[in-house]
Amino acid sequence: MRIRALAIRIVKQFLRDKRTLALLFLAPLLVLSLMKLVFDGQAVSPAIGMVGLPAAVTEKFEQLNADITIYNSADDAQAAIQAGELDAILQLKGGTPELMLEGSDPSINRAVLLLLQNALQTSGGSAAPAISYLHGGPDMAAFDSFGPVLIGFFSFFFVFLLAGVSFLRERTSGTLERLLATPIRRSEIVAGYLAGFGIFTLLQASLIAWYSVDVLGLYMAGNIGYMLIINLLLSLTALTLGTLLSSFASSEFQIIQFIPIVIVPQAFFSGLFNLDAMNPWLQKLSLVMPLYYGADAMKGIMIRGESWGDFQVDVYVLAGFSLLFALLNVLALKKHRRM
Repeated sequence: MRIRALAIRIVKQFLRDKRTLALLFLAPLLVLSLMKLVFDGQAVSPAIGMVGLPAAVTEKFEQLNADITIYNSADDAQAAIQAGELDAILQLKGGTPELMLEGSDPSINRAVLLLLQNALQTSGGSAAPAISYLHGGPDMAAFDSFGPVLIGFFSFFFVFLLAGVSFLRERTSGTLERLLATPIRRSEIVAGYLAGFGIFTLLQASLIAWYSVDVLGLYMAGNIGYMLIINLLLSLTALTLGTLLSSFASSEFQIIQFIPIVIVPQAFFSGLFNLDAMNPWLQKLSLVMPLYYGADAMKGIMIRGESWGDFQVDVYVLAGFSLLFALLNVLALKKHRRM
């Protein structure tokens, strides 16, 4: 009887907690569905620009399902690969074939080299082209490619978790309620909390940047100061989002419940997986994911050595996300302030 009574109490407790039930039953279905859409999308073919090659060679690559674009001049092809529109350029220089790989993704590099090998075998060609890299090089490891994305992801994840739990404790301990009973403005409360948490966010961003480059030895072609700015903006976005969502949680467990809904989808759209393999309509979801912009800027800085003008749009978008979440934080405090 006592075991039955205890079991019935637990069942009733779960039934009253709709959010826990949703986490238990719906969140796994959501994540699995997202994985199905991500990994079972469309096939990705390397985009190769060709300059001055015979039509027969172009046809061989097309038969191997390569995405071929023919350019009239090497300058046009060079501009395209600089803009990220091509994965490689194959051209004739003085009668000698030359292959330039974009180089930022080792898996794409291998796919292009395999295509080239197969095309040479089927055509009976024997002259292997000279290979060069726009970014990176033949020794760049896979971890160098997705390392910048992981830096952004872990910064975002841990700051989100820390901010959500810490702000929740401020509420449950009564500290926030006592603050709201004073004449202090809601905007001042939000600014104060963000400034306090922001100090540790800055320290975390600096530590991760230093450790990744100097200790782990990640490939670094750009300015580490730019990397620090992006990491800090990502952490600030996670900070404002974490404090915002904590306003709708009543326990630490409910903060954890936001992870499958908020954090996991961002991992899929951050660049850890090839976005081109997703269905086009699904790719558009990346536009509302802060981590997508942060990871794009981090890869541009660390692998492609981009300057401010190349990734400034990502900076503005991340700053916009932070400002939006901060304003929503101010509005969310309305329900905690007693009129």
